[in-house]
Amino acid sequence: VALEDVKAYLTEESGQIAVFDATNTTRERRDMILSFAKENSFKVFFVESVCDDPDVIAANILEVKVSSPDYPERNRENVMEDFLKRIECYKVTYQPLDPDNYDKDLSFIKVINVGQRFLVNRVQDYIQSKIVYYLMNIHVQPRTIYLCRHGESEFNLLGKIGGDSGLSVRGKQFAQALRKFLEDQEIADLKVWTSQLKRTIQTAESLGVTYEQWKILNEIDAGVCEEMTYAQIEKQYPDEFALRDQEKYLYRYPGGESYQDLVQRLEPVIM
Repeated sequence: VALEDVKAYLTEESGQIAVFDATNTTRERRDMILSFAKENSFKVFFVESVCDDPDVIAANILEVKVSSPDYPERNRENVMEDFLKRIECYKVTYQPLDPDNYDKDLSFIKVINVGQRFLVNRVQDYIQSKIVYYLMNIHVQPRTIYLCRHGESEFNLLGKIGGDSGLSVRGKQFAQALRKFLEDQEIADLKVWTSQLKRTIQTAESLGVTYEQWKILNEIDAGVCEEMTYAQIEKQYPDEFALRDQEKYLYRYPGGESYQDLVQRLEPVIM
């Protein structure tokens, strides 16, 4: 049934990528998926997670499985015992991907001990390479990331976009309030990243901690529309204003960027 949903999504609902999340631990199961894909002219990329380090397994169970809906209102000892039993059951029939013989022609990545090592086999296109890139940079351990805008700037008050103005009076008050918030969190080894624009640097300076400036974090480049209000843009560049209204994500400012460009620019620092 799930594979039929995959087929419907890719052929009838304009889907481009489907994730079939199942315990496909046997060659028979994987061959069935490959046959299904061949019948429908789909490409397949397998992701195998292998974990044989007892410490990693125990940590993963406690960090990930304790909050799983499979274990409502149970203590940690019961969760550990139950999940280890499930692992032993899977071991009986488990047939790992074999890059040297049986599966040498398949496209896949094998993630070993939650990212300690990786084995990548026959990556065939851009999407598969992006999956590999993502998995090689993913973290499964909990961490806290705060995303915060800069305080109100002088250009914000004027309704102007872009530019490099400093903080307004309220913006400076916001920066001080942000400092108090972070002090209350008592975060050890706090790392702060900002863009290279005055408004973000002034916000970060108020925190009283070391910070790094990244040009890659700069706000979207509005090109010829920098330091203009939307009313001015509509009057001076009516065609551009209308185009932006139609498709904000793909629209690129003349001499500047689109939000799609911004996403691609930010990807390396996010990963």
